[in-house]
Amino acid sequence: MLTMSDDNVMLRQIQGTHAPSVREVDVKPLFHLVEDILDRATLQVDTIFLGSQAKREIEEKAHQANLVAMVDSLAYIIDRISCEISYKALGGSDAHQTTLAIFNLVSEFSWDAKLVLALAAFAMNYGEFWLLAQIYTSNQLAKSMAILRQLPSILEHTGPLKPKFDALNNLIKVMVDVTRCVVAFNDMQPNYISQDIPALTTALAHVPTAVYWTIRSVVACAAQITSLTSLSHEMYSISTTEAWELSTLAHKLKNIHEHLKKQLDICYQYIDDKRSIEAYQMLKNLFETIQIDNMKVLRALIYARDDLLPLVDGSTKKRVSLDVLRRRNVLLLISGLNMATDELSILEQIYNDSRLHPTRQESQYEVVWIPVVDRSIQWTDAMQNQFETLKLSMPWYTVHHPTLIERHVIKFIREDWHFKNKPILVVLDPQGKVACPNAIHMMWIWGSNAFPFTTLREEVLWREETWRLELFLDAIDPLILNWAKEGKYIFLFGGDDVEWVRKFANTAKNVAQTARIPLEMAYVGKSSKKEAVRRVTATINVEKLSYFWQDPAMVWFFWIRLESMLLSKIQLGRADDQDPMMQEIKKLLSYDKMGSWAILCKGSNAVVNGHGTTVLPALLEYDIWKDQVAVKGFDLAFKDHHGKLHDIAQPCCRFEFPMAAGRIPEGMKCPECNRMMEKHITFLCCHDDGTVPGSIF
Repeated sequence: MLTMSDDNVMLRQIQGTHAPSVREVDVKPLFHLVEDILDRATLQVDTIFLGSQAKREIEEKAHQANLVAMVDSLAYIIDRISCEISYKALGGSDAHQTTLAIFNLVSEFSWDAKLVLALAAFAMNYGEFWLLAQIYTSNQLAKSMAILRQLPSILEHTGPLKPKFDALNNLIKVMVDVTRCVVAFNDMQPNYISQDIPALTTALAHVPTAVYWTIRSVVACAAQITSLTSLSHEMYSISTTEAWELSTLAHKLKNIHEHLKKQLDICYQYIDDKRSIEAYQMLKNLFETIQIDNMKVLRALIYARDDLLPLVDGSTKKRVSLDVLRRRNVLLLISGLNMATDELSILEQIYNDSRLHPTRQESQYEVVWIPVVDRSIQWTDAMQNQFETLKLSMPWYTVHHPTLIERHVIKFIREDWHFKNKPILVVLDPQGKVACPNAIHMMWIWGSNAFPFTTLREEVLWREETWRLELFLDAIDPLILNWAKEGKYIFLFGGDDVEWVRKFANTAKNVAQTARIPLEMAYVGKSSKKEAVRRVTATINVEKLSYFWQDPAMVWFFWIRLESMLLSKIQLGRADDQDPMMQEIKKLLSYDKMGSWAILCKGSNAVVNGHGTTVLPALLEYDIWKDQVAVKGFDLAFKDHHGKLHDIAQPCCRFEFPMAAGRIPEGMKCPECNRMMEKHITFLCCHDDGTVPGSIF
């Protein structure tokens, strides 16, 4: 066994027999047939020796229309190989010489065809052997043939024979594995990969060696089967030499298979990358082409084939086709699996409110959740449970499973729609054209009133807004809006400094009492540091300092709306517009980062928007400006004195944009002095269980 230790000498010998003809043979159908035979035969070995009644359903891969014609054209050469193997096995010929004889018989075929034909010749005999073993007890013809082949005697000695068949079984499986790789390399599509790619070059150089040792293993296995049917039962036990031969071949083929499989995986990844690039470009082109409806776009984004229903209806939880979205305004809710509960509940409330009046114009849209996950990460049960929980909680359409979203679509979503793990809401009009690259900001600010969620509609809504209480409070808290309707003075304030909050609230109460004005106060928290905010609200509650929001979702929604106002302006390219409203929004967001703050409103009118370092001193110095209250009114008198302190203090402004924020501006002007702000890189940890859900600052 293995007298030819020098693979280079062996390689020159078998390459000398290689003279392929022009005729191309697609051996995949034949290989699938052979694979099926050997799978069932090796299963039969396990069934007989383990006494198991287990059944296995094998995919009918071989049933192709051209299979019968192919087998007919190749039957002669398969029979010749089979006879060559049987004759040489009975004569005790050298295994290497038998292998070379087979190479001479298949000289005109490609390397993968040589291997499949040899394997087919072996499968024909091996399959027949186990077919008789399976049916001879119930079929008289099979019984007579089995007696001729000594099968009953063989099966009566299962104990001594089990090690032999285990060794054969192991070798046959690795023979099939190697053949599968060789066939796969020959089947590489030249329009996606060329032979100058290192992985393919390396693999093709090793294919002749792989074919040789696999056919050599075919010869060894055939010799073992032949010995069973030609020797007396006293010689059934496997010899040391036989065991060493089979295990050595199995070990060598396993090494060959591991090497080929590694190169095959690299080639498949290369092809997958090229296909993904091609598909990505086609998707980009699709969005630049005028469509008659949105179906081609939706199929390209979600699922292109018709073999399954890709959506789940959130109201019925039943699977549906993409046709339910035909010629509809579609809002693609794109997120990961970590979408915050508060974020989801607010969005659900807005969506459900729009469904109460289905005939209204602002209700004429559908939402589809597209979950985006990192395809390089192993999908786990925990991820599946997380996905199912989110899917079940959503009242709108959802993609049936994240794996339906192809790699090139995820690339497009990330690179062209700037998705960076924070939820976005891409709006497609009835023709599938992008009407807005991210309407999530519009949704948070104006809800369904922003329909049809186009960039034009966004600009119109901004032109209608002014810096007033209703803009930054909306309908979050009707009680505060009622205070405004009653014309009361209102202090909205925030921060995480308990001492500042205590001093501010008590001072504001004393000043209001002294000035004899109706004043209400509401603490609205902070965009981050949830635990610190909880401590502040606990103190406010115990000491009865002011009104506050007990529901954290209200705090979250207040800040996400303010942040969305800035991001909306950034998306429109208007973040540095010199309109007073935008300047005040930017100031408030900056003050939130820099410490404590307060806004004084008289009714709906926002009078003063100040940092904690100027608002509290202005109240503490009431005696200085109290005479102006009778002349100007409390609001204007406070505004004038605060302005003087602000001009002296000039608090810094600061904005933070995490990498997951999506569209980040290249630069931004300061809302206080209108200079271009410096850009820094910050590493931040607030020691929370995450920051406020959905927050980008």
